[in-house]
Amino acid sequence: MIDRSQIQDVINRGGGILRLEPCWVPRSFMHPGRRLRLHPDDLYAYGAHRGGINERWFSSTTNADNGPGTPADEGLSYVRLSNGQRFLLREAVDGAGDLLLGRETMEREKGWNLLCKFFDNMGPIPHHMHQADEHAKKVGRRGKPEAYYFPPQYNPTDNNYPYTFMGLEPGTTKADVRRCLENWNRGDNGITYLSRAYRLERGTAWQIDPGILHAPGSLLTYEPQVNSDVFAMFQSEVEGRITPWELLVKDVPAEKHQDLDYIIGMLDWDANVNPRFGESNRYWPTPVKPFGQTEPEGYREQWVTYGTAWYSAKELTVLPKRTVTIRDAAAYGVILTQGHGAVGALPVSTPAMIRFGQMTDDELFVTADAAAAGVRIENRSETDPLVLLKHFGPGNPESPRRRS
Repeated sequence: MIDRSQIQDVINRGGGILRLEPCWVPRSFMHPGRRLRLHPDDLYAYGAHRGGINERWFSSTTNADNGPGTPADEGLSYVRLSNGQRFLLREAVDGAGDLLLGRETMEREKGWNLLCKFFDNMGPIPHHMHQADEHAKKVGRRGKPEAYYFPPQYNPTDNNYPYTFMGLEPGTTKADVRRCLENWNRGDNGITYLSRAYRLERGTAWQIDPGILHAPGSLLTYEPQVNSDVFAMFQSEVEGRITPWELLVKDVPAEKHQDLDYIIGMLDWDANVNPRFGESNRYWPTPVKPFGQTEPEGYREQWVTYGTAWYSAKELTVLPKRTVTIRDAAAYGVILTQGHGAVGALPVSTPAMIRFGQMTDDELFVTADAAAAGVRIENRSETDPLVLLKHFGPGNPESPRRRS
């Protein structure tokens, strides 16, 4: 276990910036989309019985809830030192969270309450929801809202189904949903007949609050979300794959596993049947400052996730051969999507191919103090932009609160 003085030493040596190892997560009920830049031979590195790797988690202090056989550290990010030593980011937050997140944030949140990932699937996943705190607390967990952004650099292809069913058609009744659950063992229970599919567009975003049904489509998705892995699958078959009932009731109290009224009651009904669902939940990136002001200084920066106090995210583009200093009001994680250069004193580069277990230079964590002081970012390319996604936890005071 790393102690506070060691954490302070690591922070000092990195100028407030920590380098993180890639964190891969498999899912047994999904087909990998093959765009995470993980070597094709390593997609089933955990074993075929665990499923293919279709998620990469960032700055994670959250265990993956993947059932029996899940390693104790699956889903947890490691800090990697220049001498090859490593320790869990969660250990650092638990032991000295104020040094990473700032004293006020640590006192308020008691931890790094964010999970962020790339989700990469060949096709759609079952129509499902994430419980709100009210229901998640009954199984000792937290509720989970989540946001989606579709980075163009990681989406060279659409894969099989670039559409996401979201919510329920206005006029749908709880009796309609109940019939779908009653038909669970008849193959496709037909729940997507009650929903509407939206075509996914690169460079745009969505917000999905707890209790809203959604069946993410096949664009690779950058997902800031509350650090919880709760869900309930409401679709019994997708692309010929059968969804076991156990994935509907995974985070339902045992005595409620056959209580259809309780299961349907986990849905936020009004949000699902909202006749203006797209208008309410679709996000368009919004510049932090007008690009006309910042491009002469060498960069563009835009909010890609905002409008909620749970989390926020930015996309920063540093133009070729330019160096900028960017200040932020909160600690954040970083994942590169294009280019190479340096963030603070650490060289960074976007990999074209990654072997399982290999270290990369594309993921960082920036402490609150370093963010406030300003991080120097250098694009060392003569031609390519340097593009970073930056994910913030709860309470970033600069995040826009209004959706546009």
